[in-house]
Amino acid sequence: MRCVLFTGKGGAGTTTVAAATAILAAQRGHRTLVLSVDPAAGLAGALDHPIGADPTPLEPGLTGQQVDLRRAVRTRWPAVREVLAGTWPSFDVDPVELEELAFLPGAIETLTLLELRDGLASVDHDVVIVDGGPVAGLLRLLAFPETLSWYCRRLLPPDGAFARWLRPGFGWAGAFGGRWGNLAAPAYDTVSRVHRAAVDLRAILTDHAATSIRLVLTPESGALAAARSSLTALSLHGFTLDGVVVNRIFSPAGADAWRAGWAAAHREALAEITGAFAPTPILPVGYRPGEPVGLEELAAFGAATYGELDPAGVLGAAPTGAGEAPRVERTENGYALSFGLPFVDSSQIDLARLGDDLIVTVGAFRRAVPLPAALRRCDVSAARLRGDRLVVSFVPDPDQWVRA
Repeated sequence: MRCVLFTGKGGAGTTTVAAATAILAAQRGHRTLVLSVDPAAGLAGALDHPIGADPTPLEPGLTGQQVDLRRAVRTRWPAVREVLAGTWPSFDVDPVELEELAFLPGAIETLTLLELRDGLASVDHDVVIVDGGPVAGLLRLLAFPETLSWYCRRLLPPDGAFARWLRPGFGWAGAFGGRWGNLAAPAYDTVSRVHRAAVDLRAILTDHAATSIRLVLTPESGALAAARSSLTALSLHGFTLDGVVVNRIFSPAGADAWRAGWAAAHREALAEITGAFAPTPILPVGYRPGEPVGLEELAAFGAATYGELDPAGVLGAAPTGAGEAPRVERTENGYALSFGLPFVDSSQIDLARLGDDLIVTVGAFRRAVPLPAALRRCDVSAARLRGDRLVVSFVPDPDQWVRA
């Protein structure tokens, strides 16, 4: 199963490119689901075909789906209630409260990811093409499994602040027995299952052979800066870029002075984008005479975009180091942890240590990086940028080793 997620700056044509990619993939023999997780719900308009919360057949080998969060709450509630019933037998909500559950913190991300997981798990599809909407929203969605896993790890480790109360035989069970004791085991089991599910989903999203992200941008002033920032944020969280679609490029052929000026500016912007993202494939798309709406127009758009390339395959490599997992190496004095972090300078980076996690902040983006076992008893001694890699040095803490 392949998953290809499209994102970019609002108005760049992300939905159009995602839909065109899905149609072309289906026409070239891949059983394809095009799934929109963008609340703006523009996919049906681009396809010129109604789609709903269930996969809707569009043409042979192609189905479309729009995530409907309110419906997802109602559909998934019976399974959630069954899990909760073992812990709180009298727990129930009325229909109004059920609707409100969709607005709880993390509920939108959880429901959306469950819909994506179902698409990826389906035997009816070879590839899922995702219209992810603007970068900030998609990144928040993709990073949520690790965020959820982080909170679960704060509950579950043997020395966690709440583990004493959740684990069977301790806390409620040991201190109060009776009803509270009966609650401890299922509550602990529920948190454990949530943690495992979050870890498994993140493994899928960061599997470079299974999941790719493609940026969509236009050759406008400021677009390259926004695309660089997007790649920095995606790389920080371990996600892989396999292609960049540069949309709405003016052709110099037969142009008047006004169009020729735009064509020259676009040519310069395309060269700059190509150099910045090398070796990632850049797919230039010319400005079309009309808006590509409907299956036929989108199919032509997709063919012009990809040529002989497989739209469902891995198009190429990301910029060096971008999106790769943190790497640990032995050094003369201890260890070094490093990972790719393109397009940043040292003034944008802030580091903090929180228990067994290294908190890395780059501008407005933040990630809690779980430290490998070898580094948990070490102190951070230095951090520096080496090219496009952040390298954090660790030295053993003698007090930690003595206490152990």
